[in-house]
Amino acid sequence: MIIDEKLIHYLEDLSCISLDGGERVRLCSDLESILSGMKLLANLDTSNAESHFSIGDNKTALRKDDPVASFSRENILKNAPDANGETFVVPKAVE
Repeated sequence: MIIDEKLIHYLEDLSCISLDGGERVRLCSDLESILSGMKLLANLDTSNAESHFSIGDNKTALRKDDPVASFSRENILKNAPDANGETFVVPKAVE
């Protein structure tokens, strides 16, 4: 990827910010440094790296999703500043 003035202006528009000339130069330099670091990482040999998340052999670091008992509605609503027995009552935010 080429980091140039056109890309910096595009990123300014995308993020709704306005940079001065010195900030644009610094951002260009910072982005080039980040991308060169990513290129170094891309060249690493990870063939012998141990994975804790693998779809191929169904090993996963994610917990099993078992349903568990929750708090009762009454218990949840008992400390609410305002409730109607079913839900929290809050001030109207949208007309």
